[in-house]
Amino acid sequence: MSRRVVRQSKFRHVFGQAAKADQSYEDIRVSKVTWDSSFCAVNPKFLAIIVEAGGGGAFIVLPLAKTGRVDKNYPLVTGHTAPVLDIDWCPHNDNVIASASDDTTVMVWQIPDYTPMRNITEPIITLEGHSKRVGILCWHPTARNVLLSAGGDNVIIIWNVGTGEVLLSLDDMHPDVIHSVCWNSNGSLLATTCKDKTLRIIDPRKGQVVAERFAAHEGMRPMRAVFTRQGHIFTTGFTRMSQRELGLWDPNNFEEPVALQEMDTSNGVLLPFYDPDSSIVYLCGKGDSSIRYFEITDEPPFVHYLNTFSSKEPQRGMGFMPKRGLEVNKCEIARFYKLHERKCEPIIMTVPRKSDLFQDDLYPDTPGPEPALEADEWLAGQDAEPVLISLKDGYIPPKHRELRVTKRNILDVRPPSGPRRSQSASDAPLSQHTLETLLEEIKALREQVQAQEQRITALENMLGEGGFLTAPPPEN
Repeated sequence: MSRRVVRQSKFRHVFGQAAKADQSYEDIRVSKVTWDSSFCAVNPKFLAIIVEAGGGGAFIVLPLAKTGRVDKNYPLVTGHTAPVLDIDWCPHNDNVIASASDDTTVMVWQIPDYTPMRNITEPIITLEGHSKRVGILCWHPTARNVLLSAGGDNVIIIWNVGTGEVLLSLDDMHPDVIHSVCWNSNGSLLATTCKDKTLRIIDPRKGQVVAERFAAHEGMRPMRAVFTRQGHIFTTGFTRMSQRELGLWDPNNFEEPVALQEMDTSNGVLLPFYDPDSSIVYLCGKGDSSIRYFEITDEPPFVHYLNTFSSKEPQRGMGFMPKRGLEVNKCEIARFYKLHERKCEPIIMTVPRKSDLFQDDLYPDTPGPEPALEADEWLAGQDAEPVLISLKDGYIPPKHRELRVTKRNILDVRPPSGPRRSQSASDAPLSQHTLETLLEEIKALREQVQAQEQRITALENMLGEGGFLTAPPPEN
C-alpha cells in the first residue's frame, strides 16, 4: 500500500511574479517615518501611498490605471500637521479613505473619480479624541461608517464617521503601546497585541477582555495578530533569542498554541496579510526582499509552508488588494503593491491553471462593497456576516458615492468651508430636504462664479485703460 507523501492542496503551486516595468508607479517619494504600518492601501479603484512631505503629513492617491512615472507636481492629500502614520480605505465606499497622524487626529477624505487640479486639503471630517499620535486605523468589516483608531495614548476609539461621534472608547485595557488591532469577520470581536507582550481578545461593545495570552511570543519586539476564517488567531513575533516566529492560537484554549514555528533571524516585523477565501496568510517583513506564504488548514501541522516570492530590493511597505480587485480570468488569487524607496511595484500571486473558464474553487463568494449593518444597529448588539458577491463575471466598482456627514455632537466648532453638505447619511433617493440643500449649494456656487466673473471684468478694464495694472485688484 503506497503512502501519500505530498499534501493535496490546490494552492501548493501558487507562484508570485512582479508586474512588468511599465505597470509600476515610478518617482514616488515614499515616507521615511519609522513606523511599523504598511504605508500603502489599495482598493479596486485607487492606490494610496504615504509620502515624504515638508511641514506636515501627506499621502498620494493614484487611479490604479495611472501607471508609469508620476508627475512631481501630482496633487497630494495634505491636511495633517505632522507625518501620516497609517491609511485605510473604507470597505464599503471605494472613494473614502481614512488617515491617522502624529498630530493626534484622524481625518476621513472623499477622493473624486477625476484627477484633482490641486492638493486635497479639506477632509470630510476630522476626528479628535486621542491625546497622542494615532498609528493604527481599521474599518469595521460589516457596519457602515464604523472606524477604529488606536493611539500612543494606549486608547482604542471606535467612531461613527457618519456623525463624528465616538461610539466606544476602550481606554483601560492596554497598559502600554498597542502594536496591532484586527476585527474578526463579522466585527463582533477584536484581537490586539501590545508592548506588554499580551495578546488580547476584546468584546468592544461589552468593554471586556474575553481571553488573553501573555507572551504568545517571548521576544520583546512587536507582535502582530489576525483572525482566521476558523476563528483562530494567527500571530507573528519574536523568540527570546530574537528569531522571528509565527503562531496559531485557539482563543477558547490559550494555554497551548495550535502551531508554533520558528522562521529566521531578522529585525523586521512580519506584517501578516490574511485571505479568508483561500485561508492563505502572506508574511511581508519590512526591510525584507521576500514574501512568504502559508496555508492554514484543520490538519497538522495546521500552518503549511507553500512558497517564497523573492526579489532583489527590500520593501518599505506593502499594500494588499481586496479580492474583488483581482483579475479572475487569469487565476490571480492575491496582488501586493510593494513600496521601494522611489516606486511602487505590483506583485501578482497566481494559481497555474490551463483552463480559461472561471474557477469556482479558487473564487468563492467574497465580501462586496455593501455594508450589512448600520452603525447604530451594530452598537445596539447586532452582528451580521459580510454581504457576499460572486466574482464570476468580474467586478466593476460602483460609481462615486458621496459620504455624507451629519454631525450630532460638534467636535469641530469651526464653520464648514464652502457650500453646506447634504444632511442625509445614506444613499437613499433624494428627499425634499436633500433637494433643498442641493439647490442651496447650486445657488452658492453660481454666486461664487458670478463674483469671479466680475473680478475678471474689473481686471480686464484696468488693463484696457493703461495697458498695465494701475491699482490693486479688487477684493473677492
